[in-house]
Amino acid sequence: MVTRFRLDAALYEPAPERKPGQQGRPRKKGPRLPKLEEMLQDRKTVWQPVTIEDWYGEGRREVEIVSDTAVWFPNGKPPLPMRWVLIRDPKGKFKPQALLCTDQEANPVQILRWFVRRWQEEVTYREVRTHLGVSTPRQWSDLAVARTTSALLGLFSLVTLLADQSVTRHKLPIRQTAWYSKQLPTFSDALAAVRDQLWQATTFHTSPSNADIAKVPRSLLQRLTEALCYAA
Repeated sequence: MVTRFRLDAALYEPAPERKPGQQGRPRKKGPRLPKLEEMLQDRKTVWQPVTIEDWYGEGRREVEIVSDTAVWFPNGKPPLPMRWVLIRDPKGKFKPQALLCTDQEANPVQILRWFVRRWQEEVTYREVRTHLGVSTPRQWSDLAVARTTSALLGLFSLVTLLADQSVTRHKLPIRQTAWYSKQLPTFSDALAAVRDQLWQATTFHTSPSNADIAKVPRSLLQRLTEALCYAA
């Protein structure tokens, strides 16, 4: 497991081996280690520059890391042997942060790459919850809930593929708001584009010989269609 880690967490060396004939309860932890926030301020800390190929959609990004193994012993919990990775940005665009990995033999660079990959998954889950209602199934059966979630995730992929076809034919429209300016289309834009394609082909289809005939002006019809695509 890889997750974020507190900079002020209590770290210890592994518990020493028991000596023959030693009395008392076995120790759970060894001597106390410096906190990660102390290592950030320590000038003796040796930082390793690494390059991540796909840093949150920005492309190649160089960061500095330092890593080691330790035992994390939170209050009321059993001790956890783990590997920590401390990360800082040479450009100072984001605050230093730390990662925890339960595999002590894992490569620190690989741990960082694993953590960066979660960004794509988290964005997908959020978009599916926001636009497709994956977090609010109304079934009583666990199997029905499992089928609904799988179907909605499949629908997310289908919408993405259909929107990608629109991009190859023409530029996907990007809807802006006063409080949110974006340069690239989001899933809401993709969903609206797919709805527009499907509705134009069925509900608003007219005779080929009279393609311009409509009960309302075509400009008004297009505005209504666009509003429904985002509001549905």
